[in-house]
Amino acid sequence: MRDRTRAKTVKFKNYTRQRYFDYILLGVVALLILFGLVMLYSSSAYTASVKLSDPTYYLKRQAVFVIIGAVLAMIVTFIPNWLMKRFAGAFFAFMFLLNVAVIFVGKSSNGSTRWISIAGFRFQPSEFLKIAIIVAMATFISKHTRQFGEAIFDVVGIVIIAFAIAPVIGSNLSTALIIAGIGYVMLFIASRRKKNLFLVALFGILGAVIATFAKDYRQDRIQYWLHPEKATSGEGFQVLQGLYAIGSGGFFGKGLGASDTKLGNLPESQNDMIFAVIVEELGAFGAVCLILMYVVLLWRLYLIAVNARDMFGSYIVIGVFSHLSLQMILNMLVVTNIIPNTGVTLPFVSYGGSSIICTLIEMGLVFSVARQIPMEHISLGEEV
Repeated sequence: MRDRTRAKTVKFKNYTRQRYFDYILLGVVALLILFGLVMLYSSSAYTASVKLSDPTYYLKRQAVFVIIGAVLAMIVTFIPNWLMKRFAGAFFAFMFLLNVAVIFVGKSSNGSTRWISIAGFRFQPSEFLKIAIIVAMATFISKHTRQFGEAIFDVVGIVIIAFAIAPVIGSNLSTALIIAGIGYVMLFIASRRKKNLFLVALFGILGAVIATFAKDYRQDRIQYWLHPEKATSGEGFQVLQGLYAIGSGGFFGKGLGASDTKLGNLPESQNDMIFAVIVEELGAFGAVCLILMYVVLLWRLYLIAVNARDMFGSYIVIGVFSHLSLQMILNMLVVTNIIPNTGVTLPFVSYGGSSIICTLIEMGLVFSVARQIPMEHISLGEEV
């Protein structure tokens, strides 16, 4: 056994200074983006043609957002960990204040105030807050796991999460729940007192229920969820049309571009409800293929997380894993009417500049962690 180990060490000793790069992860991200652009054009061409006289309007804008996100991802890939840690607090504070500003100067849509305009550029600060909570929690966990007592560690982590969701919970509950979910998963994995965190989760669920009934439009969403067949317009109608689209897709679908519900019948067909168009046009087969791409993506994230060189990198990837899995599941549950409408987009696929840019930045964080894994660690047949 020792001879075999030594032989392997000699065989791969030249890789000591080389760094790992996950080509499988890069490939599946590229496939998801390409698939998203194709389905975005298919789902939005009619609406864009009627309303904007340009069937490629949404496609061209999304392509620009993808390019911006890809450039930022490449930059983030080469930012060293020490620099991320040093500015994690400042970045978190800036994103917190920017989301507070949304409360006062933000733009509203469908009962939610989520957008802000700076120099003519409109974006969603809450999307960037997801990145901030990932980096902040990873920094906190990697620095203070042993420094604080177990109870203090959990309390400080919960306080960080509470600060993150405070500016968005009033107007953007779904995003607040995702941010809280990201932080909670990271803290739960790091904590040694998991029983207390189960209690925190129960209080969090209770708070979410109270927040749901605190706004009239959220109460309406509950009614539409329970009785979508009674809606003739609005979100209830959107859910109902989405269910019609899914039901009519069959196993192989009607064919790419052949959706009927996207022809003015399905509101936000290129955004929250794009999964319904996917199932209608590509059927259950297309839906399964998309889900399998997500599974491969999450699998690669898991392998990078368990092989990361340090705790900071590992928890960065855990945070990204939590975000993407939560958002993917929530979107599909909404479209199939298993849970009430939340306005959550489908990662890499739905239209949205802030969403795709931030998702690609998160992938840049993942590649930054992956490239720090020594190639010999991979070559010796370990996890990745």
